[in-house]
Amino acid sequence: MANVLLSEAEKTYILHGIQKDYRNDGRTNSDYRPMELETDVVVHAMGSARLRLANTDILVAVKADIDVPLPDRPKEGRLEFFVDCSANATPDFEGRGGEELATEIANTLSKAYLSQQAFDLSPLCILARLQCWKLYIDILILECGGNLFDAVSLAVKAALSNTKLPRVSSAELDGGAMDIILTDDPYDCERLNIQSAPLLVTVCKIGDHSVIDPSAEEEECSAISVVVGVSYSKEGEGSITSIRTSGEGSFHADTLNKSLDLGVSAGAYLNNALMAALKSDEEKNTKPLGEKDIFGFLK
Repeated sequence: MANVLLSEAEKTYILHGIQKDYRNDGRTNSDYRPMELETDVVVHAMGSARLRLANTDILVAVKADIDVPLPDRPKEGRLEFFVDCSANATPDFEGRGGEELATEIANTLSKAYLSQQAFDLSPLCILARLQCWKLYIDILILECGGNLFDAVSLAVKAALSNTKLPRVSSAELDGGAMDIILTDDPYDCERLNIQSAPLLVTVCKIGDHSVIDPSAEEEECSAISVVVGVSYSKEGEGSITSIRTSGEGSFHADTLNKSLDLGVSAGAYLNNALMAALKSDEEKNTKPLGEKDIFGFLK
């Protein structure tokens, strides 16, 4: 994460505000900042989305190719994440400064999506052991204003929801080679079921308190944070698919359990708001996730 220069007085001010459940921007410790979501923004991609979370700006594009299933998953498709930290986002990303962060985000997403319970890849299989769809998910960080993991996961889920794959009209073996015919009708396409696609929720420990959706300044005041990957069923039941900690501090066992519970609860509210926005986005191109949608989910 890009470093933010703060004096000790500024850090103390932030800490005292969090102790009183009142943050610099007026939020409580359990509030998200307003978000704005757009889908279908990249013309030549199978699916795309752009998400703005305060000063954080993420663009995701999904491309597809036909590949061979993995040997240990012969009846499933494949996902591959690529993250690029634009040098325009922060001076720290110039040169190779953003490569480590990009690798961390890509690896965290891969682990969160690894479980079949999190995201079913079987619909991407064309012929078991022979051919499948491989989705390349390209993530571009245009601006960095804190809470990158959450913002990236939201944009990825929205882009997957927007993804349209051409329907396979026939697939058969012809002389030992695969013969696959795709439909020519641009409106005859298949959509992905992204209901259970996981979200990443960052719970940041500052002093003796935990906050949701930390800003860049709050991340600088934190000794440790945990990123929880959570998948939700249609019934709203959450399952943790991955856990990632960062920072030099440590969690007491009770504090860690409370942080995980907070991440699951926060993610459930966030997932419901995102799914509602995506449903609305089928009718209109842009749907902002404003204060009444996101704020105050744990009152």
